[in-house]
Amino acid sequence: MQRQGLRFLDQNFLTKVGEIDLIFQQGETIIFVEVKYRKNDAFGSAAEMVTYAKMRKLVKTAQIWLSQQKCSAHTIDYRFDVIAIHDSGRDINWIQNAISEG
Repeated sequence: MQRQGLRFLDQNFLTKVGEIDLIFQQGETIIFVEVKYRKNDAFGSAAEMVTYAKMRKLVKTAQIWLSQQKCSAHTIDYRFDVIAIHDSGRDINWIQNAISEG
């Protein structure tokens, strides 16, 4: 992701609400990344593992991170991406704007 022009900010940010795997910045946008791995798709793809409940936890955890950085979720651009890893890392899918707050 750093080769794509993203600047690493944080990893494994853990709160009582949840955890964010990776946090990057691209320009003025903060990118919160959920990483999911699946050996195979027998029980669904890695991206499908990001449930509605998980999305809600990610949003709340991101708001906590932003607050700790003295940023307001209302004044800063941010998004949620998913990195879906399949088949022992041979297939990596970066899904940008994968999660909406709505």
